Amino acid sequence: MEKTSLKPSISSLILIAALGVAGAIGLAVPIAHADDGALLVGDTPPGSILRYNATTGAFIDVFVPPGTGGITGTCCPVFGPDGNLYLNSGPSNSIFRFNGATGAFIDVFVPPGSGGLSFPVVLVFGPDENLYVGDIVNASILRYNGSTGAFIDAFVPSGSAGMTQGDPQTFLFGPDGNLYVASPRGNNSVLRFDGTTGAFIDVFVPPGSGGLNAPVGLAFGPDGNLYVGSILTNSVLRYNGTTGDFIDTFVPSGSGGLNRPIGVVFGPDDENLYVASLGNASILRYNGSTGAFIDAFVPSGSGGLILPRLFAFSPSITICHRPPGISGKQKTLRIGQLSVNDHLAHGDSIGACEE
Repeated sequence: MEKTSLKPSISSLILIAALGVAGAIGLAVPIAHADDGALLVGDTPPGSILRYNATTGAFIDVFVPPGTGGITGTCCPVFGPDGNLYLNSGPSNSIFRFNGATGAFIDVFVPPGSGGLSFPVVLVFGPDENLYVGDIVNASILRYNGSTGAFIDAFVPSGSAGMTQGDPQTFLFGPDGNLYVASPRGNNSVLRFDGTTGAFIDVFVPPGSGGLNAPVGLAFGPDGNLYVGSILTNSVLRYNGTTGDFIDTFVPSGSGGLNRPIGVVFGPDDENLYVASLGNASILRYNGSTGAFIDAFVPSGSGGLILPRLFAFSPSITICHRPPGISGKQKTLRIGQLSVNDHLAHGDSIGACEE
């Protein structure tokens, strides 16, 4: 694994010095680098998680190399409520957990076959903080305890609402708390299930609506509407987030080279739309208000990217900051993932300071 250097950058040293002075005089100083967030991209094959700068798109390193801890065929990163990184291991029918700050292997969170799990793909933490896992062999969504990994139930049972093998693809909880599921194989539509019981509600986006063909990527935008990656039309379509009615083709077919849009995410800071373009191994960026192409945020093949699937922006990380040479002035701060190594190098630690 290529590792980010532990040597502090000049900008970090300046910041550390400033924190030491501020700490000495009792000021509360938040750490917020403009460019210390990370974008993690699932690459299948080879089954690795690549890390990029969330501001510039520059390749940083292979955050989780293929085979780490025994994981195989991973594609779909998600951060849990605990800040750790959870990854599917499709061929081994299990879910792995990694340190969200360092990428170090922690454990097999959901053991092979637990609850009948067979080839998990997409992972989502729900409003209840439990883990929901899409099983594309059994066409179901299984629920596991978000703290222990213990099986709870088949939240959406096998074959519900006509889902078939290969379903579900992307799914997510909407602003209304219900579960929205992309079903390209059985229905060619977006299905809606009760977010509390898992009961089928309706076909939220009907087959072919607005030209929809093989929906995979799903995201609710800052405007509350639903954005859907239509794989076979190489476009992103927008639907009313309340009614499911077609609004428009937000990203036209092939815009910016878009080819098989498989992952769709709105950026946490700039609210622009980021799309994994499977057909040319890139992450493309579009204006979040107009849909206009901005750039190839992660260019084709950057860092060895072969087949991008889903991706996630890293959340901020809690650390205990200890100003060098100043005792008794430690404080709890939140920083971006790319700053973690610099802070660990000068004596800070991951996690909140003890009172």
